[in-house]
Amino acid sequence: MSDIALPRTDGAVRRPAFLPAPASVAASAAWIGLSALVALPPDLGDFGLTRELAIGLAGFGAVILAAGFLRPGEAGLARRIQGWSPWLIVLAALLGLWEVATAKRAWLPMPFFPPPQAILEVFVEDYARLADSVWHSLRLLAGGYALGALAGFTLGVAVGWSRGVGYWVHPVLRFVGPLPATAWLPLAFFVFPSSGSASTFLVALATGFPVTVLTWSGIAGVNKAYYDVARTLGAREGFLILRVAIPAALPHVFVGLFMGLGSSFAVLVVAEMLGVKAGLGWYLQWAQGWAAYANMYAALAVMALACSGLITLLFRLRDRLLSWQKGLVQW
Repeated sequence: MSDIALPRTDGAVRRPAFLPAPASVAASAAWIGLSALVALPPDLGDFGLTRELAIGLAGFGAVILAAGFLRPGEAGLARRIQGWSPWLIVLAALLGLWEVATAKRAWLPMPFFPPPQAILEVFVEDYARLADSVWHSLRLLAGGYALGALAGFTLGVAVGWSRGVGYWVHPVLRFVGPLPATAWLPLAFFVFPSSGSASTFLVALATGFPVTVLTWSGIAGVNKAYYDVARTLGAREGFLILRVAIPAALPHVFVGLFMGLGSSFAVLVVAEMLGVKAGLGWYLQWAQGWAAYANMYAALAVMALACSGLITLLFRLRDRLLSWQKGLVQW
């Protein structure tokens, strides 16, 4: 009798232990059906990894089905897969339409619209060059972003705390800050000794302005009563800045860091396209020059994953440092 679906006191129906979640079954069937669609009809072109792609799709469908047998509270991965089942079904349908429109029926012209197996072939055969490009981009982004965030945070604290600094810096920020960092490309490549240092400066510039403005706003918006209480207890100016103003302004600081990361990534790609001979931007330019559109789409996918992953890591850091605001800003 324990395996029979019985009504629960909270109004939900308990699923028998031997049955998977219905949503997981539907998602699994969608991906296994997509695997059959890739494997069975013949391709109109010569694509070398069609069989491997079909096996991988079927394996992913099996993973989804296996996750459906777990209870939502038993494993975090199973809970996420079950929750994303509707999206997984839609994604399988879109991939199936892409496969039919390219490899099976050639509704979309080659080489401008390569099939999924052609994208997979790029990751398998050109992984070394693609990985090297990712490494160069991340290294350049890390250097420029760190410099811009540090300079922007320091300047924002100074402007928000000191009226004298604000008097001199505020007009410069209003005049220079709104200009897009890419507008400084010709001057940067002329002034700096190398394209790498010029690109680092441009990334730092794109990061520094939003961090400066948001840090300044956060410092200026701190409740004055906090300072009065701290001064009553004998706090000096250094304590007020480090222990009162900066912690209270951290939510604004992280908003500036989020905005700066998106801007710096865009500037990074443009700089690599125009001056730096390495990185994902250079890889995109190279692929376009050789009409290797599968490589171009693979690089775009890597860019999207890298940018999304970096923003996710920044959100994790924010949730750890600002635990009382966890969930207030969603990503």
